[in-house]
Amino acid sequence: MGEDKKNIKLEYEELVKTIRHHMDLYYNQDEPEISDYEYDMLMQRLKEIEKENPDFVMPNSPSKIIGGTAKREAGVKITHNVPMLSIEDVFTKEAVIEWVNKVHTLHPDAIFSAEIKIDGLSMTLRYSKKEDGKLHLDVAETRGDGIIGEDVTANAMVIPDVKHVIDLPYDYLELRGEVYMSHEDFEKFNDQQEKLGKKTAANPRNLAAGTLRQLDPEITRSRGLKMFIFNIQDGPEEIRSSHCDGLKILESCGVPVVVHKACKTADEVIAAIDEIGAMREDLSFDLDGAVIKVDRTAWRDDFPAGSKYSSGHIAYKYPPEEKIIEMDEILVDVGRTGKLTFTGSFHDPETGKAARLCGTSVSRATLHNQDYINEMQIGIGGHYKLFKSGEIIPKLNGCVKAPKEIYKAPSNCPVCGMPLVREEDTADIRCINPTCPAQITRTIAYFTSRDAMNIMGLGDTLVDALVNEGYLKNYADIYSLKDYRDELIEKGIIGKEKNTDKLLKEIENSKNNDPVRLLTGLAIRNVGKSTAREIMRHFDNLMDLTKVTKDGFLQIPDIGETTAEDLYEFFHEQPNLEILGRMKELGLNMTVVKDETSSDKLSGMTIVVTGTLPTLGRKEAEELIVKNGGKASGSVSKKTSLVLAGEAAGSKLTKANELGIRVIDEKEFLQMIE
Repeated sequence: MGEDKKNIKLEYEELVKTIRHHMDLYYNQDEPEISDYEYDMLMQRLKEIEKENPDFVMPNSPSKIIGGTAKREAGVKITHNVPMLSIEDVFTKEAVIEWVNKVHTLHPDAIFSAEIKIDGLSMTLRYSKKEDGKLHLDVAETRGDGIIGEDVTANAMVIPDVKHVIDLPYDYLELRGEVYMSHEDFEKFNDQQEKLGKKTAANPRNLAAGTLRQLDPEITRSRGLKMFIFNIQDGPEEIRSSHCDGLKILESCGVPVVVHKACKTADEVIAAIDEIGAMREDLSFDLDGAVIKVDRTAWRDDFPAGSKYSSGHIAYKYPPEEKIIEMDEILVDVGRTGKLTFTGSFHDPETGKAARLCGTSVSRATLHNQDYINEMQIGIGGHYKLFKSGEIIPKLNGCVKAPKEIYKAPSNCPVCGMPLVREEDTADIRCINPTCPAQITRTIAYFTSRDAMNIMGLGDTLVDALVNEGYLKNYADIYSLKDYRDELIEKGIIGKEKNTDKLLKEIENSKNNDPVRLLTGLAIRNVGKSTAREIMRHFDNLMDLTKVTKDGFLQIPDIGETTAEDLYEFFHEQPNLEILGRMKELGLNMTVVKDETSSDKLSGMTIVVTGTLPTLGRKEAEELIVKNGGKASGSVSKKTSLVLAGEAAGSKLTKANELGIRVIDEKEFLQMIE
């Protein structure tokens, strides 16, 4: 490499480091140190160097990331070097003993590895030798159908347990392991989703699978995925001949390997299974059983189990424990989204104490919704079967003795007293009062979010602290925080003087926002950003909405019966009118500034923007769609009129082609709105 190229490479490496630093400050810390223009200049120089020196380009270069998002398509297929097959399940210890004896009949000296089977998803890592003589990670792939999987290398790189480099003197190594999520990280994710009013995940396994397939590696990083290696798929004989010895070699190199135990006899295997079973209550993740493997890999093919299963392996599935419990009380709570949650409190009638399941005491279980309560005949004094789903979540499994009366949900919110509403076509019952104390943190945090009033720095955690300290009881209180400046600094709730003044300035600046943002931030059911924008196209002032009838709202395009009713109720309830009046007095902009350059050239059209356009950013293109009377949507459906596609358009383009939806490029789009 010449001297000039060395200098350029040094410049490139320094640029990568600098840009990553500023990306972290902007996207993760909300504390940018440089202007957007300065950032763009750095990125432009980086791209110039990469174009002239493609051999410099790193797999996770900032040029391939948009706000932490890797520019890759979901579903990029990859054929496995070694098929990623399943393991045949057995459900009795007798079946395990029979299999062990079968192996010993052919190979009397056979040793077995008994190991935990984690409830996650399988991933294979391919390593190859590089110039430094060490093994470097090249590819990470999901199982897929066992033959063809999906390339998830960018996301695997941000999982702490995945070693980027392994110090072993081999030419090639292929490892298979299980990606999983701990109970703590799973609960943290669901708590956050609940705060944001978004859908929660059903279980850690599903969330881990979805997280590994994210287009944004930073999302993967933030959710705390973990991984154990449980098999050596390919490599030299030295590491492959004995399964247990191979795992020891990996462990000595810092590779996290599955919990395993070498066993010689059927009795030892059964003892190991019992030992793993006893560990269930102490594990930080969900267990899916115990796996028994023939240690000598050369002997595994002597025991085939069919084309879809790995030879020389079986998986023992633990039977779920079950107890009979008696229902004592049904507790009702209002979540941060306004949805009512029901929890059953019970005891074991034999002991009079909490039920013991999988080594833990259980006295409560989720009762989901009124339909579930009716179906299971749940009421005080009823007796029910209880078991643990996935060894962790307690669930009822049938009524043994019916109660005198089946429980019926209240008709008014137990927190604010406002009437409750059952959502159409769902079993969910909600409190739709956005000023309900149970929901206030979520609604205020949404009000300040990027899609609404965009008050940088006023996120969930700080909102929660300000609510708990009594400074925030509704949206309008945000604009009175300046009156408590010295008090806030003294208590350190926001931070020191600099941070407090910075936030108060952000709040003051947000008063000038377009009323569309204010309407979005009010968190009215079924009124998101695009609906708010459409509504305000028909009015000059936000306060005009307080005079509109339900039929008046129905005259607005795309406003249906349910949304019209939600709007009418919100703008005719006295507490909401008082808050709006107060915000007007505090100086928030209520007046719509009409854009004289807008048109109706895209009126009636729903357009989806996907991929990287030559000159327009995605948000810029969506703003042009709305400005010209169209509706910008984030997903392709039968209602989509056009798809504006750029480079690396991905799955949205595929779906558009499948549905026969017209696809245009940026040039054609700009011609349409000229």
